[in-house]
Amino acid sequence: MSAPEHAQTTHDAEEDVRNQSILIYVNGSLLPRDQAKVSVYDSGFMLGDGMWEGMRLYDGVWAFFEEHMDRLYESCKAVSLDIGMERDGLRAAIEQTAAANGMTTDVHCRLMITRGEKVKPFQHPSLSRSGPTVVIIMEHSKPKDSLRTRGVRLATVPQVRGLPMSQDAKYNSHSKLNCVIACLQAEQAGADEALMLDPNGFVNTTNACNFFIVRKGEVWTSTGDYCMNGVTRQKVIDLCRANGIPVFERNYSLVEAYGAEEAFLTGTFGAQTPVAEIDGKTIGPSAGAGPITRRIQSLYRDMVAEHVRAQR
Repeated sequence: MSAPEHAQTTHDAEEDVRNQSILIYVNGSLLPRDQAKVSVYDSGFMLGDGMWEGMRLYDGVWAFFEEHMDRLYESCKAVSLDIGMERDGLRAAIEQTAAANGMTTDVHCRLMITRGEKVKPFQHPSLSRSGPTVVIIMEHSKPKDSLRTRGVRLATVPQVRGLPMSQDAKYNSHSKLNCVIACLQAEQAGADEALMLDPNGFVNTTNACNFFIVRKGEVWTSTGDYCMNGVTRQKVIDLCRANGIPVFERNYSLVEAYGAEEAFLTGTFGAQTPVAEIDGKTIGPSAGAGPITRRIQSLYRDMVAEHVRAQR
């Protein structure tokens, strides 16, 4: 079944023709978009064996760069994937790519590291002997206004975010099939994206972002045990704590989510995106962000602006 024509995603961006002529970093070379390729023997293509980060450029500054690098290097260490360069070298490659594309703000970067090219088309990591594959894709990327004004519609799906001993959600890995399945299930239900439960049936995350609700002036999110350790998620929790907004990382059920006055998603691309519906049930009195969400959005914008000033 195809998705409804009016479906949107949390990563919908305004069209920008400049993206047709971007240069993409592939293992030290900057290549035009239509020439940027990796081998069919690459571990990432063949097995989803790799890690990635999404980062955003604000006025010449990569927001919260060190936090993103902490997550990337920790994940790669956990799966014995040697990136092949220290943080300074990786940062230089990122800056080189931005400069080559003349990019300074409203830019989204997808940094991808795989275990590299394999000598045979089989699973064992020892067959990846070329060294890592490093790809940096940057696009001019400004979220569509409709994400803030209309909000997204979520559908609860059967696919769950798994236990740490199956595939830990803390890995921002190339292996995203569980999230892709969840997204398909949400589309088939007529929603924009999926609301995924944890293995115990509590509300957890979406297929692409972390999830928050607001109940009686309190901000709730999941315990974090089964969701991505989102950089923006943590920044929102920190902002609430610093500004007198009660915030709780806790187990809660769909009943409590349906009864929320507000709900929103967090992610590097959209920052805080309001949720309009869950399973066809309207969240809040109208579409768009509620008062607590708007306050958090404002606090976050101020924090990013201060971060940019400090880094520059």
